[in-house]
Amino acid sequence: MNKWNERILKFKKNTAIEPDINLIPFIDVLLVVLIFLMLTTTWSKFNEMNVSLPSAAVQAPTESAPSWVVVVNSQGTYAVNGVKLEGRTLQDLSLALSGLRNSEAALLIKADASTSHQSVVNVLEAARINGVSKIAFATQNSVQANKP
Repeated sequence: MNKWNERILKFKKNTAIEPDINLIPFIDVLLVVLIFLMLTTTWSKFNEMNVSLPSAAVQAPTESAPSWVVVVNSQGTYAVNGVKLEGRTLQDLSLALSGLRNSEAALLIKADASTSHQSVVNVLEAARINGVSKIAFATQNSVQANKP
């Protein structure tokens, strides 16, 4: 045998090469897609709640203590014991309720259904400033409200 044949015989036969799948680039792409989806997703918060408000039944007053009545109409004007107030500020209302100070009288608030929330809160704040602790809201019987 010559030298070339000896060298050829020393080589091994080519074996089938198994394919090697590299998963690292695949994982990198999946992580990029996941990060993109996390950043572009809108996380909505529900700011509304379904609230079922109770209806009020008309009952006779239990106390015979004198009471003051504050009426608030839909425009936000006030009337204390039937006397319409000229101003609509908290100071005007607090001054009108100053006669309740150190008194055992109760305060009855009659607010129109379409009155702004702030107008009713002003009445409550004026009552707090004057030290009134007995406060009630006037309601109408739910059966009468539904009748034509």
